[in-house]
Amino acid sequence: MSSLERALGLPGAVVTGLGSILGTGVFVSLAIAAGQTTKWLWLAVLAAGALATFYGLSSAQLAAAHPVSGGTYEYGTVFVHPVAGLAAGWLFLVAKSASAATAALGAAAYLLHVLGADADLRVPVALGIGSLLVVVVLRGIRRTAIVNAAVVGVTVVGLGIYIGVGATQPTGWSGIVELSPTPLTSFLAATALVFVAFTGYGRIATLGEEVRDPSVTIPRAVIATLAVSAILYAGVAAVSTLTADGIFFAQTVDGDAAPLEVMARGWGATTTAAVVSIAAITAMVGVLLNLVLGLSRVVLAMARRNHLPTGLARIDDGSPNRAVLVVGGFVLLLVLIGDVRTTWGLSAVTVLLYYAITNLSALRLPSVDRRFWRWLPWAGLTACVGLAFFVDPLSWLAGAGIVAMGIALSSLSRTLGR
Repeated sequence: MSSLERALGLPGAVVTGLGSILGTGVFVSLAIAAGQTTKWLWLAVLAAGALATFYGLSSAQLAAAHPVSGGTYEYGTVFVHPVAGLAAGWLFLVAKSASAATAALGAAAYLLHVLGADADLRVPVALGIGSLLVVVVLRGIRRTAIVNAAVVGVTVVGLGIYIGVGATQPTGWSGIVELSPTPLTSFLAATALVFVAFTGYGRIATLGEEVRDPSVTIPRAVIATLAVSAILYAGVAAVSTLTADGIFFAQTVDGDAAPLEVMARGWGATTTAAVVSIAAITAMVGVLLNLVLGLSRVVLAMARRNHLPTGLARIDDGSPNRAVLVVGGFVLLLVLIGDVRTTWGLSAVTVLLYYAITNLSALRLPSVDRRFWRWLPWAGLTACVGLAFFVDPLSWLAGAGIVAMGIALSSLSRTLGR
């Protein structure tokens, strides 16, 4: 069986994680979550970040103990049961394909804002962006890492400027002492929606077969990625809801899906709005790039076990190109939905169940491979299952239907492959 090249060190792994997190979540989904809770959004971000740390440490120790491509699909298969692994594989494919579709739609929305073009062109532009990024991933992991580094640099600078300008607005931080109560169910729903935005760190674990010295590199990269992203997310959430009407921030996602650009223009900071738009475009392009990369590696792992046609396990010049093309086609299909609220909700429920299996796998690790306290995966498992029930029921139905069809396809593929 062909192996992938171990080309990523610690800096590359951190950049991959940040490139996967700092995108759709901060530039689009925070406004979606604000629809559940307004001035408590910053606290929902911190809660989601804390929960992501539990899952991050579980993923890190699993990846260090079993450093191959496939993430929880592999962990569930090896440490829990083949059925758990298969379910995790399809949950990941649905969750991250929906996130990738959201990223493509979000990048298109910000681009159209910059160009002053009609927002109705969002879907065809998103299809074009997605197709271009599939071509980049086909070029291999080294070139992808270079693009990631450039994207992350632009994103961090843009978010820093947005936070700095927002913190100086006339209403300032006075709103922090005027927080209105919000129903617990709404707060938990917001936390669930924000949590999805943090799960990009999992891309580091998914690429475990391509990371150098994975037992050391992966845990360090996960912790560094989560720390940096949590600070930036909390800052954006605070200035977006405590310096303006949080309800307005929630409404900015409607229609054109470019909330931070709309907020910056509302402050009268036109230069900041332009900088944020550029950062948003590059960030979501980076997220889409990393999602296609990670998804293709899960397809590769599933094909190796006959859960998908074995031809998808073929590696050409160090890259699973056939898997990349299949993933790209599925993402573009979801782009046709055209609504970021729908695609993000679908991602939320499936990713929470996926990480429930991650934590269950961590609980089954042999003691010699366990690097962190046993209560961490227990806390992660409980929170994942609990938060999933606060996501829109329609997202549950859509996710369950797609995953069920996927498992049926895998069963057929395995039968024909014998």
